[in-house]
Amino acid sequence: MKLSLNWIKKYIDLPEAITPKQIAYDLTLRTVEVESVENTAEKFHDIVVGKILEIKAHPNADALRICIVDIGLAEPVQIVCGGSNLYEGEMVVVSKPGAEVVWHGEGEPVVIKETKMRGEYSYGMICGAEEVYLDKLFPPENDHAIVDLKGVDCKPGQNIADVIEMNDTVIEIDNKSLTNRPDLWGHYGIARELACIYDVPLKELDKVEIDSTLPKYNVEILEPTKCQRYVGVEIENVYEKESPMWMKAALINGGMRPINAIVDITNYVMLAVGQPTHAFDRTHVKGEKIVVRNAKQGEQLLLLDDNCIDLTEDDLVISDTESALALAGIRGGKKDSILPETTGVLLEVANFTAKTIRKTGKRFDEKTDSSIRYEKNIDTERVDLGRDMALMLFKELFPESKVVKYNDVYPVKTEREKIDVEQEFLDVRLGKVIPSETIIKVLTAVGYDIDFDGSVYHVTVPVWRSTGDVSLKDDVMGDIARLLSFESFEAKPLPVNFEHAVHQNTALLERRLREYLAYRCGMNEIFTYPWIEDKYIYAAKIDVTKSIKLATPPSPESAILRSSLVPGMLEAISKNLRYMTNFKMFEMAQVFEKGEYHPSSEEETLPVHKKYLTGSVVGKDAKAIFYEAKGIIENMAEYTHMEGLHFVKGERPTWADVNAYLDIMRGETKVGTLSLVSVQTMMDSKIKRTNVAVFELDFGLLVPFASRTNEFEHLPVLPLVEKDLSLLVDESTTWADIHSTIKAKVKEVEFIEEYRGNQIPEGKKSIVLRLRLSNDDGMLTSEQINSKVDSIVKSLNNRFGITVRAE
Repeated sequence: MKLSLNWIKKYIDLPEAITPKQIAYDLTLRTVEVESVENTAEKFHDIVVGKILEIKAHPNADALRICIVDIGLAEPVQIVCGGSNLYEGEMVVVSKPGAEVVWHGEGEPVVIKETKMRGEYSYGMICGAEEVYLDKLFPPENDHAIVDLKGVDCKPGQNIADVIEMNDTVIEIDNKSLTNRPDLWGHYGIARELACIYDVPLKELDKVEIDSTLPKYNVEILEPTKCQRYVGVEIENVYEKESPMWMKAALINGGMRPINAIVDITNYVMLAVGQPTHAFDRTHVKGEKIVVRNAKQGEQLLLLDDNCIDLTEDDLVISDTESALALAGIRGGKKDSILPETTGVLLEVANFTAKTIRKTGKRFDEKTDSSIRYEKNIDTERVDLGRDMALMLFKELFPESKVVKYNDVYPVKTEREKIDVEQEFLDVRLGKVIPSETIIKVLTAVGYDIDFDGSVYHVTVPVWRSTGDVSLKDDVMGDIARLLSFESFEAKPLPVNFEHAVHQNTALLERRLREYLAYRCGMNEIFTYPWIEDKYIYAAKIDVTKSIKLATPPSPESAILRSSLVPGMLEAISKNLRYMTNFKMFEMAQVFEKGEYHPSSEEETLPVHKKYLTGSVVGKDAKAIFYEAKGIIENMAEYTHMEGLHFVKGERPTWADVNAYLDIMRGETKVGTLSLVSVQTMMDSKIKRTNVAVFELDFGLLVPFASRTNEFEHLPVLPLVEKDLSLLVDESTTWADIHSTIKAKVKEVEFIEEYRGNQIPEGKKSIVLRLRLSNDDGMLTSEQINSKVDSIVKSLNNRFGITVRAE
C-alpha cells in the first residue's frame, strides 16, 4: 500500500522537524513495516513547462520540426521535436539539459544534453507522457504525441512537479504487516497512528447531514449474514469529466490511475478512509431497486474487463429487478458502467463480510483494491465515513449535483469489544511498571475508551478494531508496548550458566537416523506437505475415519491431513520415476490423528501428533530391494546407538504385498512395518514397471541408549609441560592404581609403554608414563617441575613401593 505524506498532513499537523525518513522508521517500529520512501519531485528535476512560440520546418528531416520555446529563461530556446501534435502557443513539457527521461517510455533513464539533430541545434527535449512519468495523468493518443498542457494552470519555466502537485513523499508499506489491521487500509487510519506516536491531535472528518425528508431508494438485503449494511444514494446532475489535478495526483501517489471524476471520487474515498464505494449509472438500475442476494443457478455476469463469469448460488451479487449488476465487494459489471452519457449515479457504500468476499474472490481468482479491504473485516460504522466524504466530494466537483433519494439498510451492527486488563498482568508481561496515566493516554489516542478502578483497566475497544483484531487482553498489551516503542523497554541479558552438558538423547537419535539413512545407506531425504491428495490415500487404503480434514484445504482433493507417511511416499515415487528407475528415499515428519494434544498448556488444544520415519527402495528386482530395505532396518540400531530391532510375521499392512511383509519389533513392542508394495496400490498410484519396498517406523517408540556423561573443562591458558617418567613397578600393581594415585597432581597422565626383560628384576615390570604439568599462575620453572615430579614419585613409593628406574 502506498501513502501520500501530503494526504496524511490533511488529517494531522506533523512536527516541523520530522523527516520522511524518521516517519518511516517510527512507523516500522510501532505500527507497520515501511518498504520504501520516495520523494516524487526528484524525478522531475530540470523538467519544466514550455510555451511553443514558433514552429519551423526542419531543412534535413520531414518528420522533425524546429520549435522556438519559452522555458522561462532570458531568451527562448531552440528545440528539435518530432511530436505529432505540435502547434504554436501550445504549453508543453520540456526536459532541460541534465534532466533524466525514459526514452520512449522504455529502458533506463538517460540524461538530456544539448545536441544537434540532423544538423540543427537542439537545447533540450519536448517530451511525451511516458518519457517523463506522466502517462497516468496525460494518456498519450499515439506513440508520437507529446504532452499538451492545455487547460492546466501553468506558466513557462515552472517545474512540472509544482504544476501537477507532485511535490510529495510516497511511503510504501508492506501489505503483509497490516493484514490484521483493517483500520490501516486508508490514510486516515495511518494518520491516527502517527497522531499517537508524535502526540499531536487527529483532525475529525467532516460530517454530512442527510435530509430526513428525502424519498427512500428501494434497497433490499436478502442475505444479512453476508451484507451487514447497505447505503444507497441517488445523485443527479453528475457526468463524466476529468478530476482536478490535486485529486489525480493524490490517486497516483496512492497507487491508482485516474479515470474520470465519478470513479476517482469512489477510489479517493477508499484510499482516504479504507471504505470501498461504487457508483452505478442510475439509468442502468432497472426498477430503481437494489437487491443484495445470492446469485441464481446458471446466472452469469459480464464484468467491466469483458470477462464473463459463471456465478454459483454461494456468490453474493448486487442486482436490480432484472439481473446482476456487480460481484458484491469485488468488481462491477459492464451493465453498470459510467458512460459519456451518464447524468446521474447510484452511490453504493456497503459492508460485506470478509468470509463472503474471500471465498468468492478465490473462486474467480479476483483480487481488487476493494476486495482486499473487505477481506480484512471492515466495521459497519466505516460506511458513515465513506458516505460523508463521497457526498462532500461530489458537491465539490459537481456543484450542481443533488441528492434525490437515500436509504440506509443496517441489519447487523459492529459491536465494540469490552476487555478487562489487570495492572498486574501488564506489569508482568511488559517487564516494567508503566504509570496508569501513560497507559490511558496512549490507548485513548488510538480510540480506546478506558475506565481504570485502580487495579483493572476496563477497556472498550474502538469499533474499527472490534472485528477480530483486538479481542484479548494480550492484544491491548501489544498496542501499549508498540505505541510506547519497543525501544523504550530496556534489554536485559538472560543469565546463562554452563554447568554441564545437556544430553537430548531423542534429538540425537533423530539426527543419527537421518545421517545413517543419508550417508551410510545412500538414501535421499524428501519433504512432503502434511495434506495429501486423496488418490494416494485411497491407493494405500488408509482408514480415513481416524484422519483429520482441513476446514479450508489448499484444494478440494487435498483436504485430509496425513495419518501415515506412506501415501506421500507413493506420490514422491510416482513423480520421480519419470526421471530415474532405481532410487532410495526417506522422510521423517509428523502425522496427525483425531484426539487432543496439549503441547504447552491445557488451553492449547491440537490434534494428536506423532513422528514417523518412512523409507523406500525402488528397483525392478523385488527380492533384492526387499532384502536391501530389511538390511537397512537390521543395521539401524548398531549405527544409531539405540535398542535393537527384529522382525516377526505379523498383520499385513493395507498397502502391502500378500507375501512379502514383516512387523518391525523392539522387544515385544511393534514399532513399524516392512513390506513390498502391492500391485494394486502401485497401479492406483501410477507406479509402473518397477517394484517398491517400503518401511515405516513410529519414531516415538524407538529408544536411544543412554549417553555417557561428559564434563566441560576449560582449555589450558598456558602451554602444558611434558615429562616422561620410567618407573619400576611390582607385577601386581595395575595402571588403574597408579592413575588414581597421581591424577590429582597432574593435568594429564598418559600410559606410554610396559617392558619386561633381562634388566628387570623378577616380579617387577617397567612402565613409562607421560606427565603433563601446568600452573595457572604462570609458566613452570625447572625447579617447580622437578618439585612436582618428586612429589609424584614419593606418593607412588609410599603406596606401592614404586621407584624410578635407573638408566
